[in-house]
Amino acid sequence: MYDPDPIRVFLIGSRTFGCAVRDLILRRGGFALVGVCAPEGDALATGTILPAVHMAAPSAAMLPPLTDLIVAAHNHRFIPPAMLAATRLGGLSYHPSLLPIHRGRDAVAWTIRDRDRIAGGTVYWLDERIDAGPIAAQDWCFVRPDDTPSTLWRRELFPLGLRLIDQALGDLLTGRSQRRPQDEDLATWEPALIRPALAARGAA
Repeated sequence: MYDPDPIRVFLIGSRTFGCAVRDLILRRGGFALVGVCAPEGDALATGTILPAVHMAAPSAAMLPPLTDLIVAAHNHRFIPPAMLAATRLGGLSYHPSLLPIHRGRDAVAWTIRDRDRIAGGTVYWLDERIDAGPIAAQDWCFVRPDDTPSTLWRRELFPLGLRLIDQALGDLLTGRSQRRPQDEDLATWEPALIRPALAARGAA
């Protein structure tokens, strides 16, 4: 049965994508944005008018009372299990790869470096592991031969992320939320890449 009370969301993120997810939550029915955590000086922190805007590292202490859900959008800071446990539903995050492939903070850069022809995005449930929680929504896209990490992100993976987050939120409202385990036999993890070194290797 549909609950008339909105799902109370705490957003952890940064930059343009974090702001776009904030706006998605604000205009979407069935959800209420109750707080934000973003790096100091980031557009998500400075451009959000809410009583609860935090710039410290994520922690359970910053959650407003009765927070239902954490959403992470362009977040590179660890969200501790105690913070997830303090919510009713847990947390969702977007990762710009077809998880479990390309776990790690530079997934788009590794997609280009490895000359993948197929890329994608995944919304997954946060847990104590990095980029390894159950999958809530996932889709793929083509990588063009001349793509860079920036062009692939802007053209495909940014809008795909918004669509998948919207899909996962809608599934929560209708009781159809998915939790599909990732296949650990297919998992890859790559370290962060220095952009100039990546560009030099790509040109070789």
